Amino acid sequence: MTTTLDSPPRVDVRGPRFVAWVTTGVLVLVLVAAAFSTVAAAILIGLQAVVFAIGASGGPAKHPYGRIYAAFIAPRLGPPTETEPVPPLRFAQLLGFAFAGLSLLGFALGSPIVGAVFAGFALFAAFLNAAFGVCLGCQIYPLVARFRRSTESSGETGWPSVVTQAASSGPDASSAGPASN
Repeated sequence: MTTTLDSPPRVDVRGPRFVAWVTTGVLVLVLVAAAFSTVAAAILIGLQAVVFAIGASGGPAKHPYGRIYAAFIAPRLGPPTETEPVPPLRFAQLLGFAFAGLSLLGFALGSPIVGAVFAGFALFAAFLNAAFGVCLGCQIYPLVARFRRSTESSGETGWPSVVTQAASSGPDASSAGPASN
């Protein structure tokens, strides 16, 4: 992970792609398991929700799949040719956590269709990132960060969040004011 004083930390794009491939595999397993056992699907999506939560709160450096990439795959590759900022990746993990949580809720409340649909949404987003390098959460992040900065400047307060932390470390951090952590 690299950083400068004026920009947010950045990571090699190959790490998040690896994470997305592993996540895609886990979510496919969730959907296959849902066809046979909602309990097994609930356990798998619950574990993936924990992984998403770790990624959202700790970023790529703390993400369990990211650690696997850093320990076993990155040393065998050449130096990164492209990097991406960490805050949008953390926000994308937060969205994954929301989808996984709703999926878990569906399975737990006896609605496997709801569980499968939300697991499918998460699978779609993970596969887009893995196969095509399109991170949906990263695309949405600037809109949410802009909205968050505008509500902070208007005097509204809210609970500290990943978006607050990420927005305060973004390129416009000097105009956003301090984060409310």
